[in-house]
Amino acid sequence: MKERVIVGLSGGVDSAVSAYLLKKQGYEVIGVFMKNWDSQLNNDVLGNPDNDAPYCPQEEDFKDAKKVADTLGIEIHRVDFIKEYWDHVFTYFIDEYKKGRTPNPDILCNKHIKFKAFLDYAKTLGADYIATGHYARVEHHQDGESIMLKGLDHNKDQTYFLCQLSQEQLKTTLFPLGELEKPEVRRIAHEINLPVADKKDSTGICFIGERDFREFLKNYIPAKDGQMVDIETGKTVGTHQGIMYYTIGQRKGLNIGGPGEAWFVVGKNYDKNVLYVCQSDQNKWLLSTGALIHDVNWISNTKPSGKLECQAKFRYRQPDNPVVIEFIDDTTLQAEFLKPVKAVTPGQAAVFYLGDVCLGGGTIDKVYKDGKELTYL
Repeated sequence: MKERVIVGLSGGVDSAVSAYLLKKQGYEVIGVFMKNWDSQLNNDVLGNPDNDAPYCPQEEDFKDAKKVADTLGIEIHRVDFIKEYWDHVFTYFIDEYKKGRTPNPDILCNKHIKFKAFLDYAKTLGADYIATGHYARVEHHQDGESIMLKGLDHNKDQTYFLCQLSQEQLKTTLFPLGELEKPEVRRIAHEINLPVADKKDSTGICFIGERDFREFLKNYIPAKDGQMVDIETGKTVGTHQGIMYYTIGQRKGLNIGGPGEAWFVVGKNYDKNVLYVCQSDQNKWLLSTGALIHDVNWISNTKPSGKLECQAKFRYRQPDNPVVIEFIDDTTLQAEFLKPVKAVTPGQAAVFYLGDVCLGGGTIDKVYKDGKELTYL
């Protein structure tokens, strides 16, 4: 009997080509379209460009996914994970913003929805594997351990967003696009006349889409103006519109006039509602030399004992940074940067690599400069 693969069909070109490649490889392929967000139910009004649209974008995506399934000759199911997304992804997302931190919903979405709720559903359909259109690679070894590697197209590599996957999740996962570059995916889609061959890639918040982000957050967190303070002089240089709207290293949207170089966000004091800024992207206040990382998911069954020299990304598409890491308990590690790194941000993800192998990742909890925690009190 053929092995059965359940593919997450989003209505986009990547998942469509993934399904085609798997079928070509001889698998029995079934598609599943996931709906994880309901704008009306979730009070998604402010900042939503689709409020007055004659159609729902998610319904259009489902129609595209159905066209892909029909073109490939595979069956397609539709499933709602709206509650799971709200409970396990969006609630955390909002809670972190309320604390003045900058979370990454895509990582939680993969951990709890695409590789948990979807995987559980796929098992009810008799799945041997699930598959997605992520640009990543996975190797299933005979010793029972699976390893994840960067996608061959390093410009599209998405292992940063997959860093919280467990061995249990990885061992039943296939990434058909891992060995391909994006132009080749588009070429294949045209070659087999997929109806989504030229469809624009989805952007914005995972499963929610494009939003005016500041307006969107106002649906869930009241905005409160406050002072922008020059970290070096202590002088007020502007007014922010709500501390949750800004992230460390941000330049655009500060609206600070006057002479000199551009201004950048360097820190927040959420209790006092103060946003700290500095001039120049080379300012010492933007640089850090270490971080405490918590909620670490280590993909291998074996954690390193003692110190390990490896590479780290502190945001998506950032170049690899040389670091030395050491676990201080089962899910917490200390990272020492071998070169100062700019704009390392509490709440965002730190993801660790040895060459192309993704070791795992966690959430940046504290940031240090020369051994001292960077705080702005």
